[in-house]
Parts: sequence; structure tokens; C-alpha cells
Amino acid sequence: MTMVESAREAFGRTLVELARQNRDIVVLDADLASSTRVVYFAQEFPERFFQMGVAEQNMMGVAAGMALMGKIPFVSTFGVFASRRACDQVAISIAHCRSNVKIVGAYSGIVSGNNGATHQAVEDVAIMRGIPGMVVVDPADDQEMEQAMRAIVEYRGPVYLRVTRDPWPRISPEGYQFVLGKALQVKAGADVTLIGSGMMTSQCVEAAHLLHGEGIQARVLHIATIKPIDVEAIVQAARETKGIVTAENHNIYGGLGSAVAEVLAEHAPAPMVRIGLCDCYGECGTNAELLQKYSMSPRHIADAAHAVLQKSRSR
Repeated sequence: MTMVESAREAFGRTLVELARQNRDIVVLDADLASSTRVVYFAQEFPERFFQMGVAEQNMMGVAAGMALMGKIPFVSTFGVFASRRACDQVAISIAHCRSNVKIVGAYSGIVSGNNGATHQAVEDVAIMRGIPGMVVVDPADDQEMEQAMRAIVEYRGPVYLRVTRDPWPRISPEGYQFVLGKALQVKAGADVTLIGSGMMTSQCVEAAHLLHGEGIQARVLHIATIKPIDVEAIVQAARETKGIVTAENHNIYGGLGSAVAEVLAEHAPAPMVRIGLCDCYGECGTNAELLQKYSMSPRHIADAAHAVLQKSRSR
């Protein structure tokens, strides 16, 4: 797989490109412009950039007001502050009114440098999924980030966009066209399906390569839009393979794994294992160290696939 620019670089660059085409785009920042890369927007469009300070709840309310006046606010901060700290304002000021606000949660999950638990958003997807009308998007790479941003600007309504800090291998094919609510089959396979979101899909691809060497053909399905989720693709995978492994950069409760389990329970029951943080907080460390410590590496995903196949044989 090809290493490319980070999702946050793609986000910052694409935001500027979109703003040149659409004068209604404005940015609200909570004193993290350099880290989130909205600094590029601030440099080119200072009159459309609003520094709100470390006051995320207030920032959400101001963004809702701007949206009611016809603007398209991008509210940018770390995911943990956008979701947990400002939950009530997101739910009532933004989502309840279906305000056209794009909430950007940077440094998502545990792969956030050495920031530690206080700055790692491991419950943001669960919070945002539970808010009525909120679309939740978790792109895998730079190319998908660019495509997803163009799609959410066209979409009228509240969106939560996850952004990771560091570069990860590109999994989206050349010429890929992101569509809200649609999954991407990255790799074909008939034995077991590995479903990833965000940067964890690249870990699923590596796991599929490990499994191939062990005589197992794994399908890899990438779900960038966690809400609304692609029910049809999940049901098809459940019926065409012997079981499902989900992999997410998030607590296993309330995120991708829970969303997939809901689909399976209602439409196509199948053996399943969830990979992600097992109801704990993260800590400081390199990305590789953290994925290993919390059993989220390609080897752990491959081992989960073996467990799913064992469950299938014992049914």
C-alpha cells in the first residue's frame, strides 16, 4: 500500500480549495488551528476565520447561528472536545434544528501522537451516532478525505467528520468517488469479511494479506459513512462469507462494531468479533505501540478472523 499525505493535511488543503469556490464556507476554531490544519484557511481567508478560543460549547452555538444565516460553518477542534465537551450544544443548537454545520473532530481515536487519554476521542462516534439526524463520516486516507469533504459540503445538514493525525496507507483506488452512505469493497474474498472504518481499514488490508498466507481468503469492506450505514453491503457480506470481523479506532461500544452488529441482528445474523478499545482509555505511545497494546494490530484482526471461522464451524 502507498503511504500518502495525512488525512489532516488533505483536510486543510481541501478546505482551502472548497472555500475558493464557495464564499459561504467559514471556519470556527478552538485554538488548535496549527494542529488541525485550518491554519491554511486562516492564512488565505482571515475575514472568514473565527478564533473562538477554548470555548467549544459557545463555538457550537455560534456555528448554528451562522448556518441559520446561510453560511456553511466548519467547526474544527479535537474530536474529544467536539463530542464529549460540547454534546448538549451539538444536539440541541445544531442537530435539533438540522443546522448545516460540519463538525470536524481531529486527532480521532488512540492514534493521536503522544497526547494521551485526555486528548483521544474513543467515544465520539458513539456520541454522534446517538444524536438524531447527525451524519458520521470516518475517512481512511487523503484521497477519501478530499472526496468526503466535497460530498459533505453538497449535503445540507449536520455532519461529524473524523480526522486522524498521521499518514496511513491509501486504500481507496485511483479515481475513487466517495458517496455518502456507501461502503467500498477494497478486496474480494469468500471466507470471512473484515470491515474497517477510518485508518483501521488499512490494518484490515494487512490482516487480509496475513490470512492469505494462511490459506484464508478475506474480503475487506471499508465503511467510511458509519451513519447512515450501508445496510445492503453488510448483509451481502454476511451472506456471502462465513462471518464478520469489525475493526475501529474507537471503543467497541457504540461505534462501527455496534452499528454493524445492529444490522446483522436485524437482517442477517452471523458470527462476529469486534476489534477496538475494549471499554478502556488509551495512553501515550507511538501508533504501532498503541495498536499492539490494545490488540488492534493486523495480527490481532487476523486472529479474530480465525475465531470467527471457528464459531462458524461450530454452529
